[in-house]
Amino acid sequence: MIKGIYAAVLTPIDGEGAPHTRRLIDHGRWLLATGCDGLSVLGTTGEATAFCEAHRKALLEDLVGADIAPSALMPGTGCCAIDDTVSLSRHALSLGVTDVLVLPPFYYKDVDTEGLYRYFAQVIEGVGDDRLRLYLYNFPRMTGLNLGPDLVARLRAAFPDQMAGMKDSAGDLDALVAMARAFPGFQVLTGWDDLILPSLRDGGAGAITAVCNVGQGLAHQLMEAFQAGDDGAAEQAHMRLAALQTAITAHPLTAALKEILAVHGGDMAWRRVRPPLVELDPDAAERLHRDLKALDFAPPPLQALAFDG
Repeated sequence: MIKGIYAAVLTPIDGEGAPHTRRLIDHGRWLLATGCDGLSVLGTTGEATAFCEAHRKALLEDLVGADIAPSALMPGTGCCAIDDTVSLSRHALSLGVTDVLVLPPFYYKDVDTEGLYRYFAQVIEGVGDDRLRLYLYNFPRMTGLNLGPDLVARLRAAFPDQMAGMKDSAGDLDALVAMARAFPGFQVLTGWDDLILPSLRDGGAGAITAVCNVGQGLAHQLMEAFQAGDDGAAEQAHMRLAALQTAITAHPLTAALKEILAVHGGDMAWRRVRPPLVELDPDAAERLHRDLKALDFAPPPLQALAFDG
């Protein structure tokens, strides 16, 4: 059962454009050691759609091979083609990773609930493994599709053991809370840092966010304070985390987060992104670091590592 704070993990990239295994493992271990309960790899922030199936499978194998617990991993396995989603989900299960985050088939817009139901139903049936715990990934701004309560109700009725929850990146707190209340036991996690505390107060299960690649310490403080019933401390962490989100999302998100890590760890190769994304230009990077300084923010300490390539 997924609860708590997950980072929507960035994917470091080598000089050939492939995932950089050593940086990824170090980053994952650092995140788990400094506030994250788990790692959601190969999502939007992780540039998943820019990588082929072979890269995506190898990345997950490397993480598990480095003794990162399968139970701490939630890879994105959603693709437009059902067969690709089935293949990536089966591969995750073969490594002991049971929790997967699945985008809807995002190319065709204005498809109805019946089409979305058939897609997810065929994915679950195609995987054919009772261990599967599928989390819907609702991100209408990116996919053009909203995964609403009618779809969830049908899928929960047909596949009660496999339909585990949802990452909701729609940014609509009322809809998120309504979903959590309508389906007890269905874990709804926000994709936005400024909604972590409000969603927790109304039945949300936690968060999977991009900003937790660097702001995991604040998110952990928020969660600990909330669980301890310390509303003042939770609110204080919430305000700092929301301000951090605002500063970072003033720029292209993945590039901004990689810029922060590059400077924080003294490893400029962290700036690499896959096309069509581009790194921050120098002026934007300067503004970002200036804004972070004004917030008196720095990520948790880490040992600077230098890699070749």
